[in-house]
Parts: sequence; structure tokens; C-alpha cells
Amino acid sequence: LQCYTLTLGDRTFIHQHVVDAWTAQRAEPGGKPIGLAFALAGLHLHLDRGFTGREVQRAHMAMARATKEWPCFPIPEDRGTVTAIDVMRAAPGPDRVRAIDSWCASVWAAFHESHQAVAEVVERHVGHSKRP
Repeated sequence: LQCYTLTLGDRTFIHQHVVDAWTAQRAEPGGKPIGLAFALAGLHLHLDRGFTGREVQRAHMAMARATKEWPCFPIPEDRGTVTAIDVMRAAPGPDRVRAIDSWCASVWAAFHESHQAVAEVVERHVGHSKRP
């Protein structure tokens, strides 16, 4: 899936959404907090604020410049019913793009207890504007 999205050369850079969904869905207790914090921030920015993957990437850069300290978010047992395997079953093109968005939404929903805290981290380090 990552090879597929990297070779698209799309200006929206959908690959970023794949990285964020994968990272959040596969997070393990004891992992580095920055990985999950960035993944959840990316899902929030994409799904709640309409950011493209390229805009999420820029927001991640702004976050990295702002601080080196990241909160530890609780990792739910269930991390979403849609997986990368489900996405790969979708036909390449618009169907797979929709499947990627469904995957992102599934993972983001699984982290519902962290939504407010993630939004606060993003607000603090990226701001409220739609575009970083």
C-alpha cells in the first residue's frame, strides 16, 4: 500500500494518511510518544479539519519545530475495524482513495477518548487556521 501511494505522485500526498493510519493502528505501549502524537494529529487534521496529506506533512514539520515533548495517548484495545489489507482489496484509483479515507476514519474513531486532547495539541502547535 505504501509503495502504491508513494508512486501516485499526487499533489495531495495521500501517502501521509496511510502512514498516519498505519502508525496509530499499530501503536504499541512503550513506543515513542511522538509517533502516536503525530499520527493522531494527522488523522485529526485530515478528518476534522480537511487537510490534505501535504498540509498534514507541513503541520507535522511545524509541530516538530515547536517542541520535543509529546503527550502519551492511551492506546485502545480495538484500533478500528478497517485495515491496510481491506484498503488493498479496493480497486486502484478512486475506490482505493475512498478506502484509505474509510481506514483513517475507522482508526480515528477507535481513539475517540483522545480526540479532545489531540485537538488541543494541534491547536497549541499548529493553530486554528485550516492551512499551516
